[in-house]
Amino acid sequence: MDLRALNYFVSIYENGSISAAAKACYVAQPSISAAIQLLEEELNNQLFIRHARGVHPSDAGKQLYPLAKKLLGQADAIKSLFTERSEKTPVKLGLTKGLGVERMSALLKDFTASLDTMELTLVSPNEACDAKIIAVEECKNNETFISMWQEDYVLALPNNHILSLKDQIDLTDLHQQPFIQRTPCSAWHPFIEALTAKQIQLDIRAKIQTIDYALGLVSAGLGLALLPLYHELTRYNDVSFRKIAGLTLHREVGLAFQHESDITQRLQSLISRHCS
Repeated sequence: MDLRALNYFVSIYENGSISAAAKACYVAQPSISAAIQLLEEELNNQLFIRHARGVHPSDAGKQLYPLAKKLLGQADAIKSLFTERSEKTPVKLGLTKGLGVERMSALLKDFTASLDTMELTLVSPNEACDAKIIAVEECKNNETFISMWQEDYVLALPNNHILSLKDQIDLTDLHQQPFIQRTPCSAWHPFIEALTAKQIQLDIRAKIQTIDYALGLVSAGLGLALLPLYHELTRYNDVSFRKIAGLTLHREVGLAFQHESDITQRLQSLISRHCS
């Protein structure tokens, strides 16, 4: 049985379409289709059912998937066992806080897979590193900055908070509201300036660094928080997110580096796929 065909099968199964699997495997779509057709003929079973938006697995496909994953994993283990260890290529990547574990894990998985000898170390963006993923205001004058995504800042508040009944929050609604201050936060100073201009004061109850802790404290009912909104945050069922009327704050995140290299080129290539 062709392991490459099994790998294509797994990729289609996990991505939900042949075109998405072709991109993930870096091969032409007809090549994947042909390999799956041969695999179906070999097993005498249809593995996928085509529909307008892609494919979904047949009963045979569902049966094959865990077996294929196990076999491919064993094949990788055998290859590693008998392959001489190459000299490692150390790579240091600086990451600012609050980028989102899920999307960064997907990017870093593909990044390390792009170079077999890579030994990746994640560091603070203030440390010496080959490249960094940071907010634009953290970029230094001697660094090249390539934008990856933009996110709007919103107010996070418990679902049972009275302000959650409003579609948008006015600045005046925030006077003496219990608040959780997260630092570093690129929007904090302009936010405070807007409040000060209207003589509005917050009741700061906690000062923390990470978005996860801020959400935990919001969920616990300690106060409100100003956070950049990205997909992972919407999974907190007991927290609501509201825009601030008349105040637009956002952060721009991107890749920064001083010198072009093979590492920065690999990152740029991945960014073009993950962030397009």
